[in-house]
Amino acid sequence: MGDKTRLGLSVLGTALILGVLGDLLLRETPWGLNFCLWTLSLFGAIGWIVRRWNTGLTKDFNRAALTIIPFAVGVVWRDSVMLKFLNTVAILTALALLTMRAQAIQLRVAGLIKYVWGIAFTALNVIVGVFSLLFINIKWGETQREGWSKSALPVGRGILIAFPIVLIFGVLLMAADAVFEGMVKKIIDIDLTEILRHLFITGLVAWIAAGTLHGIFFSKGGRLPENPSSHSLVIGNTETTIALGLLNLLFLSFVIVQFRYFFGGANLVEVTPGLTYAEYARRGFFELVAVAGLVLPLLLGWQWLLPKENPKSKKLFQVLAGTMIVLLFVIMASAVKRMRLYQSEYGLTELRLYTTAFMGWLAAVFVWFGLTVLRNHRERFMFGAVVTGFVAIFALQVINPDNLIIRTNVSLAQSGKSFDVTYAATLSDDVLPAIVEALPSLNEADRKKVVDSIIVPEFVSLKSDWRSWSWSRYQAAKTLEKYRTPFQKIMNSLNYDNPPILSYSIPF
Repeated sequence: MGDKTRLGLSVLGTALILGVLGDLLLRETPWGLNFCLWTLSLFGAIGWIVRRWNTGLTKDFNRAALTIIPFAVGVVWRDSVMLKFLNTVAILTALALLTMRAQAIQLRVAGLIKYVWGIAFTALNVIVGVFSLLFINIKWGETQREGWSKSALPVGRGILIAFPIVLIFGVLLMAADAVFEGMVKKIIDIDLTEILRHLFITGLVAWIAAGTLHGIFFSKGGRLPENPSSHSLVIGNTETTIALGLLNLLFLSFVIVQFRYFFGGANLVEVTPGLTYAEYARRGFFELVAVAGLVLPLLLGWQWLLPKENPKSKKLFQVLAGTMIVLLFVIMASAVKRMRLYQSEYGLTELRLYTTAFMGWLAAVFVWFGLTVLRNHRERFMFGAVVTGFVAIFALQVINPDNLIIRTNVSLAQSGKSFDVTYAATLSDDVLPAIVEALPSLNEADRKKVVDSIIVPEFVSLKSDWRSWSWSRYQAAKTLEKYRTPFQKIMNSLNYDNPPILSYSIPF
């Protein structure tokens, strides 16, 4: 049996095991410890195959571990749906980078096109890689001559022969004895729908695992051409000067005309007729974020179209792009100030917080753009941008966004602003310690709403299944248990006609 077939069989068998494990773990939602364990199992399987078959990816696997493990643990750490999504994106990105390394792509000096190719190729493998594994990589004819197949094939034939024989005699014996019939029916009384559900989940997870593993261990044939960035379309100095120059003038004029509004703050809003906080802050912030987000691909695309052997074109682009980035930082500072003003009046939400975080990540990427692309090291840009993305996602884990939102909004409520209990109830269990801590400082009406819509439901909604366990839900359960008596007194003081009896046990 050839090495390629052996490797393919190992990948296929590993995928099937991961499929069964996925059915056992991932059926329980919301995901927490189960998702972490399955992800670590997938990564452990990759490590086993790397070492078992000496694929030459040992160093790359060790580097990927430093990325994947923290984000897999992050799913258990925080309960926020958005953070779980970002952790999943980070894990998938790390797997895509490992697939790129398997294609011998040098990540530190790979350009945007290679990164796009790598991600697209990884996604393609997840979708159709199992077909290549089954019909191309594994030479099934080789498996019939040696190894486990010598025993497996006779076993399979024996099962096929035995099935109708056992079925016929089983029916006769069941007809002969009522007790035996009842016992057999009890044993085979199964829910077909549930079986199909298990098979579907197992098959789907195994399919995804097989495609992912195929992309890592059988992807050399899908390598990108060595010079994917070559192109015949170039852009001259005149076009660069006119287009980027006019855009710089537009940014500059916006900064000058709006300078008073940029940094006028609350006093400006108060003295400007017809200008509300919402008009000043909310609308302006998201439009300015869009401007910042569009500038980056514009400059990357423009630099790619420059004549490669023309120092004058590079110098002109450096000046115009550098000027644009400086002006953009002023606009971004304005956007952040607008959001702070809006937040001081209307509080913080997930959309406002994550958009601000995105703006912070963009700022770091623009600094890196200046240090690489504008210094003629474009090939180093994408790796640094991806790394800053990983850092930003991990920083959000540390910040604990949902908890920060509640603390910010409670602080505003203590200064006389309204507290949106309805919105607070939509957040994850990350908020519960902050909610409980702030409860005595809220007014009676808000306290009643908090107990009604957040605390009482939490006493009965926190799941005890170990697969859904997360640190945040554990902390929420501990908080509720710790303050069981005070909560009961609070509800009694709020004139409930029939105060509910709070009963809850910590799942761990």
